[in-house]
Amino acid sequence: MKRFWAALSFLILAGAAAAQAQTYPSRPITLVVPFPPGGSTDAAARIMAERMRATLGQSVVIENVGGAGGSIGVGRVARAAPDGYTFDIGQWDTHVGSIIYKLDYDLEKDFEPIALVSNNPQLMVAKNDLPANTLAELVAWMKENPGKINFVNQNAAANVTGVLFENLTKQKVQFIPYRGAGPAMTDLISGTVDLLVVQGAVALPQIRAGKIKALANLSATRSASMPDIPTADETGVPGLYMSGWFGFWAPKGTPKDIIAKLNAATVEALADPAIQKRFTELGLDVAPARAADAGRTGRFPEGRDRKMVADHQGRRHRRAGAVSAGRYG
Repeated sequence: MKRFWAALSFLILAGAAAAQAQTYPSRPITLVVPFPPGGSTDAAARIMAERMRATLGQSVVIENVGGAGGSIGVGRVARAAPDGYTFDIGQWDTHVGSIIYKLDYDLEKDFEPIALVSNNPQLMVAKNDLPANTLAELVAWMKENPGKINFVNQNAAANVTGVLFENLTKQKVQFIPYRGAGPAMTDLISGTVDLLVVQGAVALPQIRAGKIKALANLSATRSASMPDIPTADETGVPGLYMSGWFGFWAPKGTPKDIIAKLNAATVEALADPAIQKRFTELGLDVAPARAADAGRTGRFPEGRDRKMVADHQGRRHRRAGAVSAGRYG
C-alpha cells in the first residue's frame, strides 16, 4: 500500500510539473543581476532581457541585488522557488571564483545551468610607462629587475591569473589587493600600479583613449570584439589563459521543460545580429550556438574553471603556509 501511495504521489507531482511547464511563462520573470546597475554584467542582462521578452511572451524584469562580490544576489536565486520565474546572470567570479569564500549556498548543488551567454576576454593591461609592450618583454624586464613589479588583486580571477603567471614565468609579483576594478583602473591610469587583469569590456575604452596599454588577451584565441590584441601564446607566455563568461542559472529543481524554454529564448536572442552587434560594442564575444546550448546538454565551463581555481589557490596558500581551498574537482 505504501508503494501505491508513493507511486500515486509521484504521478501527481509529475503531472503538476508538466502542466506548469506547458503554461510557462504566465507572468513576468525576474532576472537577478548580482551587481549594481552600470557594469558589463548589468548591461548584458538588460540586452538579453529585452530580446528574450519577444520569445517568451512575458517581461523579463531586471532586479539588481549587489553586495558581497555578487554572493547576495546569487544566494537569493539559490533560495528562490524552482519554478522558472527567478534566474540569474552569473559570471566567473560569482559561480567559480567565489568557491574560495564561505557561502550559505552550494555552487555545485543549488543551481541548474540554463545557457552560456558570452565569452568575456580578459586582458592583461599595464601602465603606459611600463618598459614592456609584450609579455616576453615584461618577463625579460622582471628578470633584470626582480621584485619590482606589482600586480593588482581585485578579484578571484586576477588572483588566479597572477599565481598562474608566476608559475609559468618563474617570476614573482607583488600582489596588491583592491576592492574592485574601478579603483584599480584609476590607479593604473595614474601609474600607481603596474599590471591589471580585467575584462576587455572594462579595459577597452581606456586602451582606445591611450591611457593604458594592452599586453595580451588571455584567451586561447584572439577575440572577435578586439581582434588587434594578441594572445598570451603569441606574445611570450604560452598557456596563460583566463577567459571569463556570462551564463544564466536557475534554482536547482527547476523543471527541465522550463529550463529548455529559457535556453531556447537565450539561443534565439544570441542569434540576433542586433544583439551580436551590441555585445561586440561591449567587448563581449557572443557564445556560439553549440556553447550557448550548454544548459540543455549539461556542458558548462564552471566545473573546469573551479578545478583551476582550487589548484592555483591551493598553490598560493601552500606557498604562504595557509590551508588550500581546493575541494572542487
